[in-house]
Amino acid sequence: MTAVRGTRNSQDDEDFDVEEALALVKGETAPTPRSRPVPAPDGGQHGHRAAPTEHHRATPWPQARTIAERAGRAGACRAPVSVPLDASLGLVLATPLAALTDLPSFDTSAMDGWAVAGPGPWDVREEGVLAGQAQPERLTDGEAVRIATGARIPQDVTAVLRSEHGRTDEKGRLHATGDVVHGQDIRPRGQECRSGDHLLPVGALVTPAVLGLAAAAGYDTLAALPRPRAEVLVLGDELLTSGLPRDGLIRDALGPMLPSWLRAAGAEVVGVRRLGDDAEALHKAIAGSGADLIVTTGGTAAGPVDHVHPVLARLGAELLVDGVKVRPGHPMLLARTGENQHLVGLPGNPLAAVSGLLTLAEPLLRTLAGRAAPEPYAMPLTEAVHGHPYDTRLVPVALRAERAVPLHYNGPAMLRGIAASDALAVVPPGGARAGQELEILDLPWALAGLGACIE
Repeated sequence: MTAVRGTRNSQDDEDFDVEEALALVKGETAPTPRSRPVPAPDGGQHGHRAAPTEHHRATPWPQARTIAERAGRAGACRAPVSVPLDASLGLVLATPLAALTDLPSFDTSAMDGWAVAGPGPWDVREEGVLAGQAQPERLTDGEAVRIATGARIPQDVTAVLRSEHGRTDEKGRLHATGDVVHGQDIRPRGQECRSGDHLLPVGALVTPAVLGLAAAAGYDTLAALPRPRAEVLVLGDELLTSGLPRDGLIRDALGPMLPSWLRAAGAEVVGVRRLGDDAEALHKAIAGSGADLIVTTGGTAAGPVDHVHPVLARLGAELLVDGVKVRPGHPMLLARTGENQHLVGLPGNPLAAVSGLLTLAEPLLRTLAGRAAPEPYAMPLTEAVHGHPYDTRLVPVALRAERAVPLHYNGPAMLRGIAASDALAVVPPGGARAGQELEILDLPWALAGLGACIE
């Protein structure tokens, strides 16, 4: 499927003043009113509904993503590491990939057939030339030898005659069934590159094809930027890790889901910890974490067991984003908890948490890992989508025949829609009509094409 390319349906990043946005979340506006917790009727990850951040303090959605990208860029100055080829898939090159040898490093046969010298017909030698043979015996005019694809070409060979283009007579002499062109079906030394040629630049993503090229060019290891380390802290006393929901308790959906999302976004997940609603345990976990990114689930609102804000204040963390004008997921936050450490606080409802991942965690991890931003694109909707009066809305969509099909079951606590989706559509405030082109956010595994491989 070829997507319809277009422009973002959002404010240009260059028109955005980060310092102005940070001033808003540093307390230069009136304090946010706190609402009392109420039960979540939709079966969310947490048993209390997140109190909405005051609208004028929340960050517009495109600006929140820009802040996350710049936060990651500021922390991306990490020393390159030497990584074995079989462990480097999904990393980004820290130095140019230069050929360590000519490719091919000797003249080779491009086909199975005969290596022939001079004009035919040719007398065929009894022993053939196979791949891996160090130095086959040279040929003289009028001679031919059976040769395999990839085998080294003997000296003084005129061409390779494909098996289907030759025949032998009753005396065992070889005849060509068509014209023989000098050099045909021979891959000359250095045809692909010469030793020292730059094959790929700094910043290239290591894909399976790059691994093959690096191996062919003589590499055993690659100099790459290390994967950013991520730690997941699952909060909530009401969460079960097995069995059916019971007695007011619900299954934890985020603990099993988040590590794979983070790996697909380029992170190395160093731990998943379940802390319950315990402020001291949360403080200890954040203060003692060595991860580049800490991801918490739930607890970002203002209820009696929402401990993320108080713990961050106690740690002296700097809030970069405190609420985002997006649905679902508006209570998400981004904080700088150390010189080279950030925390993304996700809402407790599962789809709201996915919104927070793509809004804050994915841009931050992408820039930490040195990956280039994906090219933005838009696709038309097959049907109208309701919007929020003031906020951006992220809606799961299936991509079919260059059109985006909105999916149902897209409430904050639901995963059924996103599980069947290919991407999220960015719906502007007020909604979108059928046929309207909307920005599309690819899911991390679709974006990288490596999600199932990066473990």
